[in-house]
Amino acid sequence: MPWWAWILAGVVLLGLELLSGTLFLVFPGVAALAIGLVAFFEAGAAWVQWVLFAVLSVGTMLMFRRPLLGRLQLGGESRDLDALLGETAVLVTALEAGGIGKAEMRGTSWNVRNAGAERLAEGQRVRVERVQGLLLWVRPEEEQGAKAFAPGSD
Repeated sequence: MPWWAWILAGVVLLGLELLSGTLFLVFPGVAALAIGLVAFFEAGAAWVQWVLFAVLSVGTMLMFRRPLLGRLQLGGESRDLDALLGETAVLVTALEAGGIGKAEMRGTSWNVRNAGAERLAEGQRVRVERVQGLLLWVRPEEEQGAKAFAPGSD
């Protein structure tokens, strides 16, 4: 493959990486640019270039992707939702045991699941016990030693 084709492939792969943000295409993109330099100086047969490209792409991905994901905080789920544990919410809908409904917390409506064995009333204060994706598992405050909220009381 001519040197300019390697350079073009590298630029295209890096451009696609910018669009995807997965941190997969950056490694073959950089490897293609490096092989473009090797090909420019005519330092290897075509099969050597392909072997070097494969080794550089896979090797650098295996060595550097995980540390880069950790440093850039791109890997896995965001743990910001874990900060909701222990927060208090007010039910917008009544919830049967194990049922799913809505609650207001921090000025936003959330999907909640009743983790307790008793029915929860609309307007009751609940505490977040677990976060599963965007679903909050809640229990009544009194189960955790807090005073229950009754509409119309102080």
